[in-house]
Amino acid sequence: MTGTVLTEEAGDGVRVVTLNRPQRLNAINPDLLEDLIAALQAADRDPAIRCIVLTGAGRAFCAGDDLKEFESQARDAAGARAYIERIQDVTRAIVLGDTPVVGAIRGWAVGGGLEWTINCDFAIASEDARFFFPETSLGVFVTGGVTELLPRLVGLQRARELIMLGERFDARQAQSWGLVWKVVQDAALMPTALATAKRIAALPPGPVQALRRILARQQGGGLDACMAAETEATVKGFLDPESARRAAARVA
Repeated sequence: MTGTVLTEEAGDGVRVVTLNRPQRLNAINPDLLEDLIAALQAADRDPAIRCIVLTGAGRAFCAGDDLKEFESQARDAAGARAYIERIQDVTRAIVLGDTPVVGAIRGWAVGGGLEWTINCDFAIASEDARFFFPETSLGVFVTGGVTELLPRLVGLQRARELIMLGERFDARQAQSWGLVWKVVQDAALMPTALATAKRIAALPPGPVQALRRILARQQGGGLDACMAAETEATVKGFLDPESARRAAARVA
């Protein structure tokens, strides 16, 4: 690992996994992806770990893709595809792994950060949490299975609004739509997430794992298919010169 993701044992079968690029609001880059996938898979392999708390260091959960690195990510089709597949591998690890994941979300959860919020079994947000999908405005595409998962949560019309128009919304709105489970004051965020994770960890693992598998299949017999389609659309967007222009303008 390169230090872009930290892990800590919280006791009682819970491991905390923390995105650790606070100087970039935990924006996604290749190192963070590799470290996060490794951390999630390691927790999944460890029989002592019965629940994961996923959070971000500093004042944001995750600000989405790091646009300062867009040019290197979109250099060619093979590189873009490999990068997007690793983003999708995070969702596979969260949604399709055996270990439940509780999200502790503060500050911005944008793009991939919002996708990972939706991927969690239980997402708990602080009152200052803010969300939106910037992908369409940049000429790229969403990932994380949200083309399958989001319409099931908020309805088709609102899913179009959130993805296509990139409407911004706060924690209370996210809760009313079912995108987060609870909203708490910032000081209560980690205590609430840890208490929830420990409650889950205390349950018999067999029924918990079976429920997650069944729910994942129901949500998407189409989940793998939708993620494959997302990958194709996102790779195409990454390779579009207009997307590079928009990304450069956003960080200028």
